[in-house]
Amino acid sequence: MYKFIKDLKDIYTHNPRPPYREAHTPLSVSLKSNIDYLRSRYQNSSDFTVREMRFNGINGALIAIDNMVDKDILAFGVLRPIFEYEFSGSPEDCFNDIKYKILYTDEIADVCTYEEIETKIMSGFAVIGLEGCNKMIAIGIQGYNSRSISEPEADVVQRGSKEGFVEPMRTNMSMLRRRMKNPKLKFETMTIGDVSRTQICLCYLTDTVSDKILEKLKKRLKKIDLKTVLTTGYLVPFLEEKGDFSFFSGVGVSERPDTVCGKITEGRIAILIDGVSSAVIVPFLFVEYFQTLDDYSNRAYFATFTRFLKFCAFFISILLPGIYVALGTFNPEMFPTLMLNKIAGSISATPLSLMYETILIQLVYEIMREAGLRMPQPLGYAVSIVGGLVVGDTAINAGLIGAPTLMVVAITAICSYVIPNLYAPSSVLRIVFTFAGGIFGVYGIAAVLCVVLVNICGKNSFGIPYTSPVTPFSAVSMRDVIIRAGWKILSRKTEYVQNMPGSNIKSEDAADE
Repeated sequence: MYKFIKDLKDIYTHNPRPPYREAHTPLSVSLKSNIDYLRSRYQNSSDFTVREMRFNGINGALIAIDNMVDKDILAFGVLRPIFEYEFSGSPEDCFNDIKYKILYTDEIADVCTYEEIETKIMSGFAVIGLEGCNKMIAIGIQGYNSRSISEPEADVVQRGSKEGFVEPMRTNMSMLRRRMKNPKLKFETMTIGDVSRTQICLCYLTDTVSDKILEKLKKRLKKIDLKTVLTTGYLVPFLEEKGDFSFFSGVGVSERPDTVCGKITEGRIAILIDGVSSAVIVPFLFVEYFQTLDDYSNRAYFATFTRFLKFCAFFISILLPGIYVALGTFNPEMFPTLMLNKIAGSISATPLSLMYETILIQLVYEIMREAGLRMPQPLGYAVSIVGGLVVGDTAINAGLIGAPTLMVVAITAICSYVIPNLYAPSSVLRIVFTFAGGIFGVYGIAAVLCVVLVNICGKNSFGIPYTSPVTPFSAVSMRDVIIRAGWKILSRKTEYVQNMPGSNIKSEDAADE
């Protein structure tokens, strides 16, 4: 028992490791020593390749990772010109001839440490070293396979670009650059993860970004003590405010380069992660969950109508089951007479109380949803059909659940998909509201709703109030919240995120100290 308590204390006690700092071990003038050291580092891994060469009596070697370089470019654009060239002079002269006279690729860099070589070859570079030189040449000839650019499945639009982010970070950077042909768009790379050494890229406009937000973001990124970074979810908890206990996140995620460009224009910062097909956006506000690219492609009146539907759908998805259970349990007289007769008949014909019945159906729905997502697609269709038949018809005929309860849960589930980025907090909150309504009635729902609203209003993202521009109120920014004004009005003045009312941006929060 003591060991169990000690282990829990060690897990939940925050003892941050020192931030990851890459070592810098200089190369030797002996090529054999350099190759032997690298081979020992990779422990004779089968994909670590060394091609030994000889130039004018000088030993040389080409070092690369198999399947990370383009073999055609390597053979015809690197090795063939080198072997056809007549070398003369010292190793330093041969080094300069290869760098300045033979190779014509645009990505050529000198590397002087073993760590730089490891980073380069694992990023798709080929490295050439010569005997007698304490530096090598890194050549960018990446050729690893990657998924082609396609429309993101989780963020579909009717009008606009059909391109979504892919896994290679450089490709994602080019998609942003193609849409924003502005020299003030800056890309700044960093390395995170002691083991994975994952490259990330900060993307922002130098003339619109807040220097204080950028400084704060860099400090939080440098304090991350992860060993590996494999997806955006690894970074999000470290970018949230310290002590933030909320269902809603102050960090946004998008798979669309056009959406990211729009956010960058407003002064935000995007984070691209190598190997991840989505971007992290900070700061991120609550109202942005209800904004999509289609809102700005349609006419203003229709965009306002759809945005109003989104807000209504969100509140229906979290409140409807709880209100239904509260009224059915404590205040049935508030139902219309015909509806009351149906609900009373279904409750009397089922073995469970209204609260447990509603929660049971919600849990069954979540189980079917997870099964449909994780199983292969043909089997996912089968699960949907079986679930619809068993839960929808057979369970009602068997008297296990009531038809009104099933209808309420179905409407709730449909509404939760209107804002897919809010599905996770919605699914948990509606169960919480169901418990509150079943135990305390309408007063319980009102109390929990107040707690949620206070939590949202007290939250901030990098010093920006999370509920801006609703509270604190900004008349200029409200033109793009519930009511979406026309482009003639939106284009008159750009509202940067750091200028939101109530912003309290400091160089470093006391919570981050």
